[in-house]
Amino acid sequence: MTARTFESIVDLAAAIGAELGPTPWHSIDQHRIDTFAETTEDRQWIHVEPERAAAGPFGGTIAHGYLTLSLVSVLLAESFEVVDAPATVNYGLDRVRFPAPVAAGSRIRGRTHLLDLKEVAHGRLLVSRITVEIDGGTKPACVADVLTLFPTWTEIPS
Repeated sequence: MTARTFESIVDLAAAIGAELGPTPWHSIDQHRIDTFAETTEDRQWIHVEPERAAAGPFGGTIAHGYLTLSLVSVLLAESFEVVDAPATVNYGLDRVRFPAPVAAGSRIRGRTHLLDLKEVAHGRLLVSRITVEIDGGTKPACVADVLTLFPTWTEIPS
């Protein structure tokens, strides 16, 4: 599915309550998991040792929860865009959960629910809930409330 395009922040405000998505699927293969482990220095065996993990609780390696969470930004970008926004700023997260592990070799995608848009000191703050689904799974991999700032400044500061 293509991202939903909002011409303005006013159009985005009118869509509060809507669900967007799903996004395209993204593969979570062992190479991606290993690369994330090297980048973050989180080399726990459940992520990077396939033989040992095969005898573990999940029957194989699983993605780091933070790997799944790190893909939220791309899943949001695939969900929607606001054409006249000079920028979007990742302002933070509220209430992040990881209900199910993502096994190596799985695919994930996102669905975004637009919860609220409010005026703040430097712009408008969008609260959206993204649910990261696992292909064939019964529980989501991640559910997070994401805070995105649409600043009121018209030029990106240098």
